[in-house]
Amino acid sequence: MLRSRQRCQRVSVSSAALRIPTHSRNWTMIIILGHSIPFLYIPPKRREKIVQSLTAAMLALVLAGCGAHDQLTGDQRASIAKEIESQVRSAYDLTQPNSEQRMLALYVDTGRVVSASGGQVIASRDTIQEGIRLFWQNVGVNMRQPRWIWTHTYVDVLAHNAAVFTGTYRVPHLTPRGQPHEITGAMTMVFEKRGSKWGVVQEHLSDVPPAPMPTMDSTMKMK
Repeated sequence: MLRSRQRCQRVSVSSAALRIPTHSRNWTMIIILGHSIPFLYIPPKRREKIVQSLTAAMLALVLAGCGAHDQLTGDQRASIAKEIESQVRSAYDLTQPNSEQRMLALYVDTGRVVSASGGQVIASRDTIQEGIRLFWQNVGVNMRQPRWIWTHTYVDVLAHNAAVFTGTYRVPHLTPRGQPHEITGAMTMVFEKRGSKWGVVQEHLSDVPPAPMPTMDSTMKMK
C-alpha cells in the first residue's frame, strides 16, 4: 500500500489534453483546482472516461461561475448606466471650460481605439485625439455661445465592465458674424472599464449634412 502511494500517478485535469499512462496499475491521484484527490485502482479505460467526465464537469462549473460574475441586478445596471451617461454629458458640456481636454479624457489611456465616421475607420488612439484637437482649433474656435443638447440617449450595460452609449444631439451656436448655425448628428460609444475608470474603446460618429443654402434661378426676381 505504501509503495503504491509513493508511486501514484498524477493526472492533471485539462480541457486541452489528457495524458494518462495506460500501463500503470497504481493508485490514481487527480488534481482538480489545486487539490489532490486520491482514487483506488481503476482500470485504465474506465479511468480515462472518469477523468474526462470530471473535466467536463469542472469546465461547466467554471463557465457557470463566469456567467454568474456578470449577472448584474437591476440596481447595478441602473448605477452603471447613470455613471456612463453622467460621464458623457460632463465631457460634452460646452458651457464649461476645457471642453477639448474633457472629450479626450473619455477615451481609454492605452491600447487601440477604433473610430468610424463618414465611411472611414481609424484604429489609432493618437490619430483620434489629434482629430479632436484639430476640430477645436479650426471649427470649434469659430462657434460662439455653443450648447451641446442631447435629444435622445440610450445606455445598454453589457457586463460589469462593458457598456454602450448611443445618443443624438444638436449644437446650436452663432457664427463669427453673429448668424445662427447648428450642428446635428448621432454617436455610439463602446465603454470598457479598466480598473476604476470607464473609457471609450470604439465609437461611430454620424453627422447630419448641413442644409443647402437656397439658390436663385433665372425665374426668381429680385424684390
